[in-house]
Amino acid sequence: MKETIDFAADPHIGVFSRVFEDIAVIPPAAPEPFQAAVREALGVDIVLTTVQGSSIVGSLVAGNSTGIVVSGLVSAGELSLLSEHRDVMRLERSMNAAGNIILCNDEFAALHPDISEKTAEKIGSFLDVRVIRTTLGGIPTVGMAAVATNRGVLVHPRATPQEIAALESVTDLPVGTGSVNMGTGLVGTGLIANSRGYLAGFETSGYELGRIEEVFGFLE
Repeated sequence: MKETIDFAADPHIGVFSRVFEDIAVIPPAAPEPFQAAVREALGVDIVLTTVQGSSIVGSLVAGNSTGIVVSGLVSAGELSLLSEHRDVMRLERSMNAAGNIILCNDEFAALHPDISEKTAEKIGSFLDVRVIRTTLGGIPTVGMAAVATNRGVLVHPRATPQEIAALESVTDLPVGTGSVNMGTGLVGTGLIANSRGYLAGFETSGYELGRIEEVFGFLE
């Protein structure tokens, strides 16, 4: 399976969407063709909500099959809706754009290196995963510098051997470099994926799609 798509003519679909194994959290403003593509390609139910009134839910939400971590500025109504699907942890401090600062799947969480040790431990305990603090390609916003599923991890093309080794210390899944949208290293901005499939921003090249399929094990 391979497919590219836009979000209202924007190729940065990962900024607006957060995908899990069973649900995808996307804003109510998402065009119906986008919702349908996500539902079909990833085999998920759609949860329509903003977070702190914003449509950039991919930047503000992270999590796995155990729980959802969300910006502490989430409204009561938004929190209630998300809580119907997972336990929810709120990040209360200034560094609270969860989708930007947390990269995770059901095995591990890689966190922005400036997250405190106490908060890192809380996130690890809440998501029931092993935790590391690291950069990827020298970029601290690891949630947008990579995409992790339960099949593999696609990271910024400039990720160093040391950064890749840090990820490999907490997962046995394949870890590979790649890009989206004609060379964008911030793969999390233009790619959404789970163990069933993926969608990439419409500017993603055939070569980039091939690399995505290789790392996530979708090659036929």
